[in-house]
Amino acid sequence: MKAVIQTVHDARVTVDNNVVGQIKDGMLIYFGVAKNDEERDVIPFFDKILKMRIFKDENQRMNLNLKSVNGSILLVSQFTLETNIYAGNRPSLDSAAPGEKAKLFYEKAIQYLKDLGYEVSTGVFGAHMMVSYVNDGPETFVLDSRDLFK
Repeated sequence: MKAVIQTVHDARVTVDNNVVGQIKDGMLIYFGVAKNDEERDVIPFFDKILKMRIFKDENQRMNLNLKSVNGSILLVSQFTLETNIYAGNRPSLDSAAPGEKAKLFYEKAIQYLKDLGYEVSTGVFGAHMMVSYVNDGPETFVLDSRDLFK
């Protein structure tokens, strides 16, 4: 699994000119699943994201996690995070999980985050989405489960 995590002041997802997900201050998380990822890792993967102290405190130091700032989450499925762009010039999707598996992981993550009490908005799995946001900082982080679960 991979996630690109951005601290945002505003983020929204539009499908067919309709806003389907929107947040104010919080995290925009692009989430991709690889073929060999395991379902049991979804919860610890998102626990790591939630514990990340990437929001600024009163001294402008990254010292606060999402809960500390009462932030929201916009979670967007992003299969292209699991593409290989190194061999040739056209991205290879060979390592990306099939849609059914990726959707299962995506839905599990959404439910887990909601069960913890976070305000969670989403895109539409498998849809062509337009994502717009105001990145704070700009601050962007990449989390890869292959590094996390060594």
